Amino acid sequence: MPADKDLIQTIGRRKCASARVRMLPGSGKIIVNKRAFEDYFTTESVRGFVMQPLVLTGKSADFDIFANINGGGIIGQAGALRHGIARALEKNDESLRATLKPAGMLTRDSREKERKKPGQPGARKRFQFSKR
Repeated sequence: MPADKDLIQTIGRRKCASARVRMLPGSGKIIVNKRAFEDYFTTESVRGFVMQPLVLTGKSADFDIFANINGGGIIGQAGALRHGIARALEKNDESLRATLKPAGMLTRDSREKERKKPGQPGARKRFQFSKR
């Protein structure tokens, strides 16, 4: 990846996943963890979810995106990448905030897995109560 003065770097997060996004002016290709976008996210619905900020702003063919994603599962990683792309677009052009913010793409989804409590089988589940 070339080092350029037009390089925009952001971080997107969702659940346990974090995506480091680097965005350069280009032709619209997306590389995720040194793999093609279509190879990394195999489901069409997940790919559409990731592309939402680019499609909403009409910038899907204007930038090349290079992302490194760690942690979480496929859906969490897709959400982290979407968040990172939205933040990069906003960093590039401040006027896009009016489009991205109402769509909820600049807000980090703060829902995390609840921890397991001691003496219980899960986070919320309890052992069966026995009176006698």
